[in-house]
Amino acid sequence: MTKSELIAELASANPHLRGQDVETIVATIFEEITFALARGERVELRGFGAFTVKHRDARTGRNPRTGASVAVDEKSVPFFKAGKELRVRVNTGASPAAERKTA
Repeated sequence: MTKSELIAELASANPHLRGQDVETIVATIFEEITFALARGERVELRGFGAFTVKHRDARTGRNPRTGASVAVDEKSVPFFKAGKELRVRVNTGASPAAERKTA
């Protein structure tokens, strides 16, 4: 699912919101997650998962084409760990709409 598909899905599920408002909401959420990670903070969305930043030390790597040694600088990379509810939904293939109907 792309960002535009997510916006379209949310807009159709919430007809009381304008499409432009849904787009602003989604963009704001993504920006806030990005800014928090850039500050080194952890972002946890209950039932969905947690975003953190992992630090990778500098190391010596290899160029796969030539086999030559290459210095790889230290860096920070975003990391996502899925929450239990998300893992269960993915493994059972249950959609949120199906769960609401049975509940």
